[in-house]
Formats: sequence, C-alpha cells, structure tokens
Amino acid sequence: MGPGARGCPPQRWPADVAASAHTFVESGAALADQLAVAEEDGHHLARVLRLRPGEIVTVADGAGAWRPYRVAGVESAAVALEATGAGEREPALSPRLAVAFALTKGDKPDLVVQKLTELGVDRILPVVAERSVARPAPARAAAAVERWRRVAREASRQCRRARLPAVEDVRPLAELAGHPGLVVAERGGERPDALGVPPGGELLVVIGPEGGFTGPERDGLAPWARLDLGAHILRAETAAIAAAAVLGLRRDGWAPENGGAARAPGAGSD
Repeated sequence: MGPGARGCPPQRWPADVAASAHTFVESGAALADQLAVAEEDGHHLARVLRLRPGEIVTVADGAGAWRPYRVAGVESAAVALEATGAGEREPALSPRLAVAFALTKGDKPDLVVQKLTELGVDRILPVVAERSVARPAPARAAAAVERWRRVAREASRQCRRARLPAVEDVRPLAELAGHPGLVVAERGGERPDALGVPPGGELLVVIGPEGGFTGPERDGLAPWARLDLGAHILRAETAAIAAAAVLGLRRDGWAPENGGAARAPGAGSD
C-alpha cells in the first residue's frame, strides 16, 4: 500500500519538518545521534545560512534515510548537531521516473538538472542526438556531469529531498533503446493521464533536441508510449521540465492498490 494508506503509519518527508535548513552526510555515513558537519556543507550552514544554536536542521543520507537535528554549536565553517528524533525514511514513489534530455548549448542543462531534481526525478540522463548542437568531448562531458551532480545536490538541499537523483554520464541517444518503459515526448502523443503502468516499474521520458528527433532515431527507440505536452512547440529545456511535472504529479497514485489518488512529490501524508 502507498504512503499514508489506511492501516499504515504515516510516512514523513523532510519538508514536513519546520527546519531552518537541510543537508546531507557523506555517502555511506550513518545518521548518528551526534554529527559534525564541516567543509562545504558546514560552510553553507555556518557562513551562508548563519545558523545559530537551537535551530532545527534535517539531515539525509542521499538514499532515503533522514533525521531531524538541533544545532548544538557553530564554529568557523563547522556545525555540531544533536538528533531530536528517530531516523525516518522518505517514501519511494512509484513508478520510478527518469528523464533523458538531449544536450543544448550554454547553461540550459544546469537549469534542467536543477528543476528535474526539485520535481523528484530519480534518474537524469543527458544524451546526444543526431540534431544535437552540443557535442562535448569526453573530458568536457565528464566535467559537465560532475557540475550537474553538484547542481543536483544543491537543488536537493534546497527542496529538502532525502534521495539524491542519479545524474548519469553523457551517452548516445541510441543507447536508451530497449528500455521497457521508454516514452518519447512529442506532439500528437498521449495525454499524461492516458498512460498506463510502465513495464519494469520505471518511466524513462526522452526529450529531443531543438530540431526534434529524426525519423530513424524515433523508430530505433521503439518507444512504449508517446507523451503529448500540449499544442505548442516547447523549447527543449521547457519540455524536460514540463514532462517531469505532469508525470511527477501522478506518481505513487499509478499503482492500482492506491486507488488512483495522485500526490505530488514532497506533499505531506494525510
């Protein structure tokens, strides 16, 4: 049964807590009763947000576990925290949602990664299509991916996600072929509410470049479905964000046992 379903204890999200900030422990670290947050995150809490003793902070491990803490002390660029409650786990929404977007020039991919993170997307896949203008060399692509991962972490901190999205390496569009829940976003497709439960439990929505997909590219993807995002021609970055928004609102309510009641990512339990 889904989060908040009858007979199940309510599941909380970090955003349900009246906290001054949200941050993460290093990958693999435990949410202990006492934590010391240093380096970049410590600087952000101490110097940027200027937290003071007594303020509440939520801390997550990036994989769904999180816990509320109180600031016990602040030094230079480090903050000492003491737990104020038991550890919790952010609900995993169903189906999983992945968005693959064809690279564009400039800083538009940064915006896409930031907004997809805020909208609760689980996987973010930058791809290169035949009509893509941006075709970074391997070294530049690797550097860009590291930057997007930092963008995703900062956005997760801002929107108070406990689960960091996976920002994957740049790959050719053709490598996505064969995904059982692959959906191509294009005019003339199905409305979001007409899509069924995706095979394999994950929707992979693919957004083309400004010039769109070529016919052979589209045929090669062999999509499970096509998604219509409206009557107008959208910019590539707008289409990626719109797809995540309309499909994200349906997650957790797609499963038949949940009775079709959709809930937005980050919404509190009843």
